[in-house]
Amino acid sequence: MTHALEAQERHEQQKALRALLRHPLLPASGAHAASFLLVRRHAAALRAWLGRYPRWSLLVEPEQARLRKTPADLADGTRPALDPHHGTPFTRRRYVLLCLALLTLEGEDRQTTLGRLASRMEDHFAGDPALARAGAFELAAQDHRRDLVHVVRLLLALRVLARVAGEEQGFLADQRRDVLYNVSRPAVAAMLNVRRGPSTLETTGAADLAARLAGVVEELAPETDDARNQALRARLFRRLLDDPVVYYDDLGPDERAYLTTQRPFIVGEIERATGLVAEARREGLAMVDPDGELSDLAMPEEGTEGHLTLLVAEWLADRARDGQLVGRAAVEQRVAELIAEHRGRWRKAVVGAGAEVELTDRTLARLAALRLLRWTPAGIAPLPAIARYAVAAPAAPPATPRAGAPLPATPAAPRRRTPRRTP
Repeated sequence: MTHALEAQERHEQQKALRALLRHPLLPASGAHAASFLLVRRHAAALRAWLGRYPRWSLLVEPEQARLRKTPADLADGTRPALDPHHGTPFTRRRYVLLCLALLTLEGEDRQTTLGRLASRMEDHFAGDPALARAGAFELAAQDHRRDLVHVVRLLLALRVLARVAGEEQGFLADQRRDVLYNVSRPAVAAMLNVRRGPSTLETTGAADLAARLAGVVEELAPETDDARNQALRARLFRRLLDDPVVYYDDLGPDERAYLTTQRPFIVGEIERATGLVAEARREGLAMVDPDGELSDLAMPEEGTEGHLTLLVAEWLADRARDGQLVGRAAVEQRVAELIAEHRGRWRKAVVGAGAEVELTDRTLARLAALRLLRWTPAGIAPLPAIARYAVAAPAAPPATPRAGAPLPATPAAPRRRTPRRTP
């Protein structure tokens, strides 16, 4: 009985941690209510593990759980905010609107309207000469209202807002058609994930964006050998929990040396805590999700774009064998050929004239996000993990065995596993 209870507890803790990795801002109600209950039940154990290994903090409140993650790579641009309806990445203006929407919501009561939110955001723009000169937001412009609607839909998906009455589509057509929302003040407060306030950086002279991003999440520099080892371990845990593949060539000398000696311990801890399975290769290491539920990108994936991405990956994998760089024009030509070949099976919207340009961009972005290729000044470099999608050439028929000789063993076909990454 004790063994069964321990196994049940471990299974629940794995489900809770997986839910937090997939949804770092986890609401207590709605579709994630069952996951939130598990997080709350095992909060102490989760908080201890997260604080010890990746050195992330966990805050559990009555309305939500917030995993404050610090990414291993601040320059990683493969996890943009996405429109919940269409999956399109946020533009620069939408990010600006998101920040100003949160600033505005901080001063709101428990309810607000879309019109009031937009009007107050316009005031913020008018009060900033640089934004005013850029003409970044004008409520009268439908394209600008559309960007605001995309921001609001993201806040709805995160349960920062809850719709009470009205529809955003109506506001998009006519700004006089308003929408009423409840505002979750705890969720608004939890959105900003920093170690120090951005305003405090003004005194440090950090003017460029990269320096400011590093500054708001800066951690204390380790001063002892033990502290340096703990910092190395934390960076490796973060990479393995977040990224689909960790290549040894992408690690610093200290990180690579630490992973070489401590890999069994690190992998064992992650497997026990999450249920992920390690897949080690000569070039690197990945923590694979056998169920495919922990990733924001699947490979392969159903649908036209998923099929296209798989076919392009197979094509690039053949070129990876010789270490070839591939030009974008060559990929676009291959995409056009695939569109012509599968025109009858793919949806009409992607088989029109010129569709290969946008499809090529999307496909390459997906493959880069899965660490299957890398952009270089000289071209596109397929990365080692893409080899799993190569199509093997048909084997020659075996020679007839001599009488009495044992038949050769037939190797099992390799299994394709989905590279996993968390948002």
